[in-house]
Amino acid sequence: MLISTILVAVVVFVSTNIDDIFLLSAFFAEPRLATRSVVAGQLCGIGVLVVASAVAALGAIAIPDAWVALLGLVPLGLGIRKLWSLRRSGSEDDGAESSSLEKRIDGPRSQLFAVMAVVVANGGDNLSVYIPLFASDLGRIPIYVVVFAVMTAVWCAVGYALVNNRLAGRHIRRYGHLALPFVLIGLGLYILSGAVELLG
Repeated sequence: MLISTILVAVVVFVSTNIDDIFLLSAFFAEPRLATRSVVAGQLCGIGVLVVASAVAALGAIAIPDAWVALLGLVPLGLGIRKLWSLRRSGSEDDGAESSSLEKRIDGPRSQLFAVMAVVVANGGDNLSVYIPLFASDLGRIPIYVVVFAVMTAVWCAVGYALVNNRLAGRHIRRYGHLALPFVLIGLGLYILSGAVELLG
């Protein structure tokens, strides 16, 4: 019984977070983002989704898909901001110094919230799966929470390993920070397209 519940939790987590591997790699490759802020932001983001799903399951609350899809504005806004920042600093030769300065200005707390916001905004599929899963057997929610926490740590480790891989890591680190704004903008537009379809 316990093993089957754990297996279900692992399968559910992997199926709803497979896209986070690429997103995490892009985050880890961004020199302005501290590694601990990315990890903490990912953990907090998944935590918010799990808590929201548990509350919805316990109260039999259905979260409208259109409202969830509107969260796409978060990664879209962050992506546009990052793209504008890259455009402004693109001609500068002192990139490392600029990155270090921006990291100090942003601070770990704002970085954490930025990563968390993207994770939550990208969590529409998580909510649509977690809520019915939790509602089907409320007693298993603590097991799901523990498994999801462990799997989130594994996901962070995989994303970090990809960036630091001898073959792929060099290219990810070199181009990852350039790809991140486009990843965020694309993610935001994709999530928002769901709101347009539902409202239209």
